[in-house]
Amino acid sequence: MKEGLRQSMAWLHTWTGLLAGWILFLVFCTGTASYYKDEITLWMKPEVHQSMTRQVAPAAATANAVAFLEQRAPKSDRWIITLPSEREPTLRTMWAPPPADPARQGEQRPRRARFGNATLDPATGEELAAARATRGGEFLYRMHFDLHYMPVIWSRWIVGICAMFMLVAILSGIVTHKRIFKDFFTFRPAKGQRSWLDAHNASAVLALPYHLMITYTGIVTLMFMYMPWGVKAVYQDERDKFFTELRQDVAIDPKASRVPAALTPLQPLLAQATAAWGEGGVGRIVVSHPKQTNAAVALYRRDGKQMSVDQPAMVFDGVTGALVSPPEQAAAPAAQTQGVMIGLHAARFSSAALRALFIVAGLAGCAMVATGLILWAVKERQKYAKALAKGGRVGFGLRLVDGLNLGAIAGVPIAIAAYFWSNRLLPVELAERPAMEAAWFFGAWGTAAVLAMARPSRRMWQILLAVGGVLFAGLPILNMFTTESHLGYSLSHGLLQIAGFDLVVLVIGIGLLFAAKRMGNSRMNKVNKVNKVNDPAPVLASGGAA
Repeated sequence: MKEGLRQSMAWLHTWTGLLAGWILFLVFCTGTASYYKDEITLWMKPEVHQSMTRQVAPAAATANAVAFLEQRAPKSDRWIITLPSEREPTLRTMWAPPPADPARQGEQRPRRARFGNATLDPATGEELAAARATRGGEFLYRMHFDLHYMPVIWSRWIVGICAMFMLVAILSGIVTHKRIFKDFFTFRPAKGQRSWLDAHNASAVLALPYHLMITYTGIVTLMFMYMPWGVKAVYQDERDKFFTELRQDVAIDPKASRVPAALTPLQPLLAQATAAWGEGGVGRIVVSHPKQTNAAVALYRRDGKQMSVDQPAMVFDGVTGALVSPPEQAAAPAAQTQGVMIGLHAARFSSAALRALFIVAGLAGCAMVATGLILWAVKERQKYAKALAKGGRVGFGLRLVDGLNLGAIAGVPIAIAAYFWSNRLLPVELAERPAMEAAWFFGAWGTAAVLAMARPSRRMWQILLAVGGVLFAGLPILNMFTTESHLGYSLSHGLLQIAGFDLVVLVIGIGLLFAAKRMGNSRMNKVNKVNKVNDPAPVLASGGAA
């Protein structure tokens, strides 16, 4: 390190941040939205909003789910029942297809896609067939680590490598910055590069512990995929056995006995779990080999009771109802540590107020990545100052970065807003509707990216920011004309999740429109003429839009 430690760390910070920055911006945006993925899914299913006002006891909802599954999937080897909650008021059921189903033999489909599923009214047990098909918030959640239109294994490796780059960028940034906390309270508008650096420092330091935590735990979440050699050396292809032993789970016979036996009533089992965990403590019920002699019933505690993502379970014999595994049986310390790491990343334990803080920290992460990308372009453009003054052009590398910055920072919000618009505009009965909603997301993003690469100018920044602002701010209006769950109805009927979504997207839209307006005001135009540049960076910095 001929230039010294701090200079070497500055170089490392710059290039690790730049090379992974565009993917990281997508990951931060979609990951931040995932903290409210249940509320997003709920908004995207307006047909179920009427059932939100009904309070149904867990025992009654469980009985309705079992009756439905006995009729819909009597030969299935696994039933999964997710009970209603404050964030998800519907009753969700999933079931594995019959092993001998000839229609599914030879299919190579994702594990989740092999399961049937239905959303039920918890009060009546009737399937909400009229509810539109959508992946809702799950699409954004999966996007932040599975991406789309490519094999999952590739996506997770790409995101994992970018997360490692992010961790290196954070640590090298801490070493590089001598006055990291002092500069957190400093912002100097209309100073060009200095303003962008101040904005980058402030957004980074604002949630520095969160940034370190979310990056490291994101890598830990997929640690067995990134480093599988230890498990493979000992267990070969029996990965399920490894996880069973790691968490000290009760081993459930994977093979069905095929000998008929009556399923024990689930209500007494639910009562035992309620006595152990409190009212509303059960969140999920998994019935393995229902109505067979080796049936087993596992009741899992609802998220939010502890920090670990691995919730304790009570396992019962599915025929006699005898308790096989008490809830006090704890996992191994290593498994508990991993569960807490993943729990911190997913934040399922958080209350509404704490989840809001996670959102603020996530938005700070978006701002940190965005300002870092633009800061590199601002610094690099200084090398072309003389050429630009004489009417020349910037180099290909800088023009490419300008286009990628614009396509990511302004394009991703457009894509997310277009995804929400598609949910309301596509016909409810449309076949492959979730795939079409995803197509709207990528179609809108692709259009924005093409425009950004074709003309990465200040004017294009203003146009794309304005488009994103109009799309977000128009969502409550669109909701008013396409459903009965408009803002006035949701507020008057106490549907806080629906009203909260409308209000949040309205604020986001206003913020994007404000940024677009600031880029087009007269003072910014004067600054742009003086600097003789055609990019948004100095202009944004001079207007304080950072």
